[in-house]
Amino acid sequence: MVTPVPVTDHALALVADGDERSARSALAKTTQDPRDEWPPHARRLYEYLTALYGEHDVLPTLAAAWLVHQRSDGTRKTYAQNFKIMESYVRGLGNHPLAMTFLAADAFANHLKKLPTLIWRDGQRVPEGPPRDDATRHNVLSACSSFFKFTLQTKAVPKERLDANPFDGVLYPAIDPLFTRTEGLTEEEYVKLARTARDEHPCRRTAFRLYVLILVLYYLCLRIDAALGARIEKLGYDKGHHVLEVQIKGGTWVQKPVPPFVWHAIQTLIAGRTEGFIFCTSTGNRLDEPAVWRAIRATARRAGLPQKKLGPHSLKHSTITHALDRPGARPDKIQHWSDHKDPRTTQRYNQRRGALDGSPAYEAAAATAGLLESS
Repeated sequence: MVTPVPVTDHALALVADGDERSARSALAKTTQDPRDEWPPHARRLYEYLTALYGEHDVLPTLAAAWLVHQRSDGTRKTYAQNFKIMESYVRGLGNHPLAMTFLAADAFANHLKKLPTLIWRDGQRVPEGPPRDDATRHNVLSACSSFFKFTLQTKAVPKERLDANPFDGVLYPAIDPLFTRTEGLTEEEYVKLARTARDEHPCRRTAFRLYVLILVLYYLCLRIDAALGARIEKLGYDKGHHVLEVQIKGGTWVQKPVPPFVWHAIQTLIAGRTEGFIFCTSTGNRLDEPAVWRAIRATARRAGLPQKKLGPHSLKHSTITHALDRPGARPDKIQHWSDHKDPRTTQRYNQRRGALDGSPAYEAAAATAGLLESS
């Protein structure tokens, strides 16, 4: 049996005072608007929808909460873009998105086949680009289905208004799981791109930063959002290796080994800084992703490379292809390095897959052709 500890009047007063402070603190937390902690993409989507439907409509809050529910900022960004495509279509028909039916969702899927993409023209984004390919349309429909699945889980909309996911049963585009439209580089082209960024970039102030970013994307096998989100505080040393801990697609944190010359380049770039983004502007802010795309494409043109739509993701595709093509390649290690859960994803990045040179057909012919000719 536990003997109770006697409590004096003074101690009771202190406990009461402490309880009061604790209660005030708890009350402040419970009365705080949860929107104050929403990430930027959720807040922007909420403001966009509120301007259209008003503060008393449940749609802005549901859509923003749906984005908050996603694991990574990259997913939130893509889902917000895809949601706006669906919302605009439904609103154009004079309907409310939460009144979406299966027939309307099916019509939207067909609408995507001919809907032009937005391109930059005279400083504005105009719908004059080609229609979305099968993979992109698949992603748009998946995002819309995810929103309605989330909405049904919240039970925030009465069943008489929304009783099922309208995108259940919609026929998604049939896509090859190994297909990719990303352009790749040979090893020689990669070296030429990196050298051009370092030595021939017109802005010397940002030339070395772009060069180091190209090194990190290639040798650490990273997507652009992970590289731009990398922080100095996450640089370290583990079991004889320089390492960088980064957050990858899906919100998972992984540790990447950093080759010595890449580590030296990073240290030169950060120049003694001990915190903040590795790749940042002069004010310390994170680099803008579209600006990096433009810089890499401009560098590719300056280097005389033939690719038309080369971008940051081309570097990840290329380094995986080169790794798989080297003698003694270990697909399991390359898959882990690539941060892929499924080996089929790694093969989709392998742009040598299906190459005619090195085809088993030649080895098969060499082994049997002589026997056939001599018979």
